[in-house]
Amino acid sequence: MKLDEAKLYHKIDAVVVGAGLAGLRAALEIARNGFQVAVISKVYPTRSHSGAAQGGIAAALANVKEDSLDLHMFDTIKGGDYLGDQDVIEFFISEAVKTVYEFENMGVPFSRTEDGRINQRDFGGHSSPRACFSADITGHVLLHTLYEQCVKQHVHFFNEFQVFSLLIENDSCKGVVAWDIRNGGMHTFHSKSVLLATGGYGRAYKITSNAHANTGDALALILECGLPLEDMEFVQFHPTGLYKHGILLSEAARGEGAYILNDKGERFMKNYAATKMELGPRDVVSRAEQTEINEGRGIGGKDYVYLDLRHIGKERIMERLPQVYDLALNYLKVDAIKEPIPIQPTAHYSMGGIPANVRTEVIKDAKGSIIKGLYTAGEASCLSVHGANRLGTNSLQDAATFGRIAGISMSQFVRDNKFENLPANPQDAALKKVSTFMNGTGKERHSVIRALLQNGMTKLAGVFRTEEDMLKLRVLVKELQERFKNVTIDDKGNSYNMDLIEAFEVSNLLSFSETIVEGAIARKESRGAHYRNDYPKRDDENWLRHTLAWQTEKGVVLDHSKEVIIFRDRYAPQERKY
Repeated sequence: MKLDEAKLYHKIDAVVVGAGLAGLRAALEIARNGFQVAVISKVYPTRSHSGAAQGGIAAALANVKEDSLDLHMFDTIKGGDYLGDQDVIEFFISEAVKTVYEFENMGVPFSRTEDGRINQRDFGGHSSPRACFSADITGHVLLHTLYEQCVKQHVHFFNEFQVFSLLIENDSCKGVVAWDIRNGGMHTFHSKSVLLATGGYGRAYKITSNAHANTGDALALILECGLPLEDMEFVQFHPTGLYKHGILLSEAARGEGAYILNDKGERFMKNYAATKMELGPRDVVSRAEQTEINEGRGIGGKDYVYLDLRHIGKERIMERLPQVYDLALNYLKVDAIKEPIPIQPTAHYSMGGIPANVRTEVIKDAKGSIIKGLYTAGEASCLSVHGANRLGTNSLQDAATFGRIAGISMSQFVRDNKFENLPANPQDAALKKVSTFMNGTGKERHSVIRALLQNGMTKLAGVFRTEEDMLKLRVLVKELQERFKNVTIDDKGNSYNMDLIEAFEVSNLLSFSETIVEGAIARKESRGAHYRNDYPKRDDENWLRHTLAWQTEKGVVLDHSKEVIIFRDRYAPQERKY
């Protein structure tokens, strides 16, 4: 296919990579400020994974029960096992209420109390009902509302484009290079500022709630540019993944009163979080489930337990949890009104990601030195709001709030700066990747390597970890990286070459997964979602600090000199009990 070179270059004020909640909110802010912005997404925007978030968006509105900003802040700090930066958390909490009312004013159809206020439900780890919700499709309605607003503001969308490289030179970002999935051909996007908002990386695991598109693409691009990732060892497992599938059954079910039962019919959370029970934070509940399974109390001795909604009643289930009901029925043929649902822990959320400051500017070291013109928000980022474990409903709030902050920061940057010259031959690195796959003669297949990686990550770096297991995983990842050099694809065409895209995604999974493994081996303690059977206690003396990880020719290099920001007079670390 002959491609028109003139159409492969785009000069635009700002580029947003990713069309989820963070990306769309940033794009909307930039457009409202009068600047041209392009959103690049490998899927259609309303199919972005933000739409799968079900339960709610957190804010201390106190519409149902007395609540406060301080209480929300404490819950978030405690939930993150004291690894979250408290200056960033304080800012996040203070902006949360504004974010929700802003969505209301955009037309988001929140569920309502009888007197017309935004309804709020309980959620794990929160000490007050503060999950503002729309039945159990909250992410869906937020995403669609934002997309409509972006269309209204004439945001430019480049749907079904895969970013293959970042254009960074002398610590300054000048744009991105992306492949047109639909038609083929590499496009250069020359911009003053770039936002990376590509979401999480759950597809590194076999059992995951994440969409197939969640392959951590931006994280791999960051490593390729010689920049670090932060706190990658902290991967959250959600306790209510649909058995075998990993598809998420919303925490909203437990917020509405669902029980979790073992083979004896016991609500076993009484043994792990006596006060919160099923509404303990996700890391605690997932470990409890896995312990019951490991000790033979899974249902019928198998590797799942039950989520029981039957006592909630048909009317409330269909009003508040219609998607949970449909998922159980469609995938497992279980009628949740009459039967309990088989569930198991599923890889769900990445607390780690691209390091950034409170203005969402990407930083390159423990001192906070910034990469000019480069920003990140949402699950791809690590600011660090969530520390070692995220509380439910804080993710939509994080994406929306810091998406808006990114839009504000980028608008100011665009206003104050001129376009810089692009690097020489800007497409070379991206085209080389395509050529390597297209012209390869090796016998390896990316699907085989992906399956081996996912199985290894699930088995050896899951809910529970040991040094022995992770040393095996280190060897496996290295072996797979070597085997990947001999990957060849069968499809040599331009249009909708998903063989090419999937090969690129697997290369990204192999890249950042190494930083998860190395960070987890190094962190000899248990904190939040990172639980070491061989080091079961939290160690504040040695490990109350962040992990920065670089990828080098000699392997992953770690730096633990980035300290956690703590307001010791207000929120000093204490034992985490529920």
